Amino acid sequence: MLNIIVCIKQVPMVSQLPWDSRTGTLKRELAQAMMDPASRRGLEAAIQIKEQQPARITAITMGPPMAEEILHQARALGADQGILLTDRKMAGADTFLTSLILARAIQQECRGFDLIICGAQTSDSETGQVGPQLAEELDIPAIGFVNHVAVKPTTIEVQRHVDDFSETLEMDLPGLVTVDLTAYKPRYLALAGVEQAFAPQGVNLPAISIVDASQLGFDGKFNALKDSPTRIIDVFSPAAQKETRVLKGSVKQVVDQLFDEYGKIIGGAMGKDLKTHDHDGVK
Repeated sequence: MLNIIVCIKQVPMVSQLPWDSRTGTLKRELAQAMMDPASRRGLEAAIQIKEQQPARITAITMGPPMAEEILHQARALGADQGILLTDRKMAGADTFLTSLILARAIQQECRGFDLIICGAQTSDSETGQVGPQLAEELDIPAIGFVNHVAVKPTTIEVQRHVDDFSETLEMDLPGLVTVDLTAYKPRYLALAGVEQAFAPQGVNLPAISIVDASQLGFDGKFNALKDSPTRIIDVFSPAAQKETRVLKGSVKQVVDQLFDEYGKIIGGAMGKDLKTHDHDGVK
């Protein structure tokens, strides 16, 4: 049986994120929450694999106690078990410490895993760093931004779009993939799934396991906010800057002016050095 771990995250359900400029963290308690859209697609990828062959899905998340909600949602959608990593000492962790904490939890709680699936990037930060860093912590291979996963006996074959072409790659297991936000359209939640999610579990297999910092081996001095090597200074929406200019003159004069003033910008977008092109013959 294939053992799949899906890393999911609870994110604020708002466009204007409540930000604490003093600590450099989100005020998550002030916003309604949901499962991150990229996490939903990673979970959907795991569920589709499970529909094709015997597999067990463990959903794992790190966050405040209320993040348990998305683990129940994951179970209702098709995950077999959920693990919640929650502790005030973990609050404010950057992507480096988040990856370290997740790695410790996976090594301790999910031994013998075959495949880890993450969303490519979450809607609240969009760094895209946790998946690759988690693979580094676990010393396993990783492929990012995949849009299709096919499981073989000891490997997986994945597809992804890169620039203007598609790649097909094969990777040994155990390994990690991050799922592109355009792939694996999430399914709707069915009533039968909700009933199954809250059905009684066996004594040796709790539906949701809750793990704190001490259980992962972090001592009493551990403080993720202070111990994180990086910190977000500010979050803001960039101001839209648009300018309309009218170039006048003959065709050659306009083209010369256009190339002189915007050649580098246009060339960078096209991946070409426009200065090497002769535009004197433009009519």
